Amino acid sequence: MSEETIIIHNQTERELRLDKFIAEHLEKYSRSYIQKLISEGEVNVDGFPIYKKSEMLKPGAEVEVTIPPARETSLVGEDIPLDILFENDDLIVINKPAGMVVHPALGHESGTLVQAVLGYAPEIEGVGGIKRPGLVHRLDQNTSGVILLAKNDLAHQYLQNQFRARSVEKEYLALVDGRPPTPQGRVEVAIGRDSKYRQRMAPVLERDGKEAISEYFTQEVFPEHTLIKVSILTGRTHQIRVHMTFLGCPIVGDTVYGRKNPSIKIQRQFLHAFRLSILIPGEKIKRTFEAPLASELIEILDLLRISPEGVH
Repeated sequence: MSEETIIIHNQTERELRLDKFIAEHLEKYSRSYIQKLISEGEVNVDGFPIYKKSEMLKPGAEVEVTIPPARETSLVGEDIPLDILFENDDLIVINKPAGMVVHPALGHESGTLVQAVLGYAPEIEGVGGIKRPGLVHRLDQNTSGVILLAKNDLAHQYLQNQFRARSVEKEYLALVDGRPPTPQGRVEVAIGRDSKYRQRMAPVLERDGKEAISEYFTQEVFPEHTLIKVSILTGRTHQIRVHMTFLGCPIVGDTVYGRKNPSIKIQRQFLHAFRLSILIPGEKIKRTFEAPLASELIEILDLLRISPEGVH
């Protein structure tokens, strides 16, 4: 795409805030993107560059907006099968398998979810940023389940705002070692970087970390394990894994926060994002998306039900 210049005029009789005025006239671009253009000097008012997003436009003012060409990205789409739960013009909802990294990082330059989606829907390139196109939220590499990506900037902003406002309902299923202290409960323990192992997170004092709230509900009890449903009211890194270990019942297969030698033979952690409810663009009632449990997790539960002591 080549550079594009757009000229618009304040044809009202009142002063208007610059970023809001542009966003109302250029509806296909999000307000955050408009603000970025202003801060980078891509907006002129009456021939002069303006860098302040809250600048007030006088009646009759001429606004010139330059839309730069899309930047090159090193991300290349890959032909990787996707388990698509839902798709429309604004978003795509996927049941991510365990083992798949969400976006490229050191040691994971290919085979990621983002590259798979780029291969399937190239139009998401650059949406929300060139490094993580379309991403609104994340799942750990070894956590499976519902994850959604935006297909345009307006949808990206709309969906991301709900995550920031904590209005998205997120529910997980987890098999843990032992039992939580009560059949259901609420964990309000701040999470921050582990002081000894910087790649890990840890429970910390509130002043040293970020607020983290999880609610859990027992679904099924076995002699040595418990299947629980967890709703997270915040979205901190490794939140459920840290909170369950804090309660003394780490997630089965989590060799970082739980047992180094899992109590059940499993190549991943038994954590699955099975339900997500969110308001999608153009609708007035929240949509709920559900991802069925992966076959290897169903097999473990079936074996526990048949022979609770024999799954090792």
